[in-house]
Amino acid sequence: MKLSQISLLAGLLFSSPSWALSSDTEQPIHINSDSQNFDMQSNQVTFLGDVTLKQGSIKIFADKLVVIRPQGQEGREILEAYGKPARFSQLTDDGKTLKGKANKLRYELENEFLKMTDNAELTQDDSIIQGKVITYNMQTQKLIADGGKNERVTTILQPSQLNNK
Repeated sequence: MKLSQISLLAGLLFSSPSWALSSDTEQPIHINSDSQNFDMQSNQVTFLGDVTLKQGSIKIFADKLVVIRPQGQEGREILEAYGKPARFSQLTDDGKTLKGKANKLRYELENEFLKMTDNAELTQDDSIIQGKVITYNMQTQKLIADGGKNERVTTILQPSQLNNK
């Protein structure tokens, strides 16, 4: 299936006008873990062991979370979560819950960009996208799913969501 067809199907998958709750990135970030290590030189904090992050409606659960603040500038944080799998959820502006999981999640707050790598899965309602890598730009509302070299992207669309179009 061509990339444009995959993008079209992905667009049909999620009926929300926006995947992200607009106010989430304006909220404080709360992180709990078994331990943390702060490197002042690199502006990087590593959280280990049963990590939970909450920012507004965004929730991330991981074995390890690395928070990077480029040049020490607030609002430009990059969150990298690792797990088997790392998981996240977020409410959309219309009250639906978006859920994802992958072995690695990378979320760039400033760009509102999410990249899920290795065993990536994104769900809303009962519809699912699975692939090696799934990227989503929340500002432009563009999603790309890639199966990798020897894998394919799987998309499951539920009829109730297609009928709501």
